[in-house]
Amino acid sequence: MNAPAPQELQRIALLLEAESSQLKKFIDLLEREEAILVSGNTDALLPITKEKDERYRQLQQLHDDRSMLASRYRRGRGDTAMRSLFADMPKALARWDEVLSLAAHAKERNHVNGQLITRHMQHNQAALSVLLSAADHPQFYDAGGHSRPSGGGRMLGSA
Repeated sequence: MNAPAPQELQRIALLLEAESSQLKKFIDLLEREEAILVSGNTDALLPITKEKDERYRQLQQLHDDRSMLASRYRRGRGDTAMRSLFADMPKALARWDEVLSLAAHAKERNHVNGQLITRHMQHNQAALSVLLSAADHPQFYDAGGHSRPSGGGRMLGSA
């Protein structure tokens, strides 16, 4: 197993630092998204969604770069590889643990937001069904302003 050069380890550690920073920003964004979903102001979601997509792409690029560098040393994948690479670098290992914790938190926040979005969609679908049903069966009002369903009388224009 070839040992990584110190500058390579430092490069991987810098990628971890950037990944940690991006994850914190991503979590802040997910928390803003959740607040918008809870408030019901879904019109404000579009800019959040665009920013979320961009942050996700940045995180994916950092992850891919870090994984590619770490894979050069054939020490396994993911957690095993990182712990092996940084066995003698406690600060880098602590940063790795932070990245794992932040990623788990982001996953949970994203799951909660997904559930909120599903509820909004179900509510909207139910409201749309009611509106479509009402459109198929228009209500008529009598002289007193009381509604009465259509379909029980003569067709207009018939004798």
